[in-house]
Amino acid sequence: MLILALDTAQADCSAAVYDCASGSIVGRCVETIGKGHAERMMAVIDAALTEVGIKPADIDRIAVNIGPGSFTGVRIGVAAARALALAVKAECVGVSSLASIAFQHRLGRPGSAVMATLDARRGEAFAQVFDVDGDPLTEPAAHAYEELAEIARKHAAIPVGTGAIVAGLAGPMPEDRVTIETIAVLGASAVPGPSVSPLYLRAPDAKPQLGFAVARA
Repeated sequence: MLILALDTAQADCSAAVYDCASGSIVGRCVETIGKGHAERMMAVIDAALTEVGIKPADIDRIAVNIGPGSFTGVRIGVAAARALALAVKAECVGVSSLASIAFQHRLGRPGSAVMATLDARRGEAFAQVFDVDGDPLTEPAAHAYEELAEIARKHAAIPVGTGAIVAGLAGPMPEDRVTIETIAVLGASAVPGPSVSPLYLRAPDAKPQLGFAVARA
């Protein structure tokens, strides 16, 4: 099975082709652009496919980072994954940022539960606790920075990620950054289900300005 992994949830605009038979990435393109994912997404996908010499129709499954993350970035990635999967009749699965961070940290901490976090700003972090096998012990949610220590203590979990850094519970590590390889690996074991949707844990920061709406006819 060939998997096309996509990630636009943070600064990177990423795509990779993962060959389940060999357990390896065979095509990859990552651009760290911060913004403008919609403009670059298709070109990045094309570059990853071209590297391995395949067409979109050769893909069996598409795995996409569903967040949490940038509201707009997550929406772009999920929309692209769903549209492409529909067009080429491929399976589509979602992989969360928090599950990815936990997976990356667990590789270096076998036998430890981890609390994966992402800084959500405005005094909050997105967080979720995973056990030693990577199974979730809590639901993903936004928490105040000062709540993170108690959540980690309650579940005997090691706090990791950018939210834990801001809260003073951890130092920065390379594993804090979600990689497209992780999206691909976790996407390989994900069970296809209902339509893939973004994982939004709170309303977007950008809101329409009141008083400037044009009256509808």
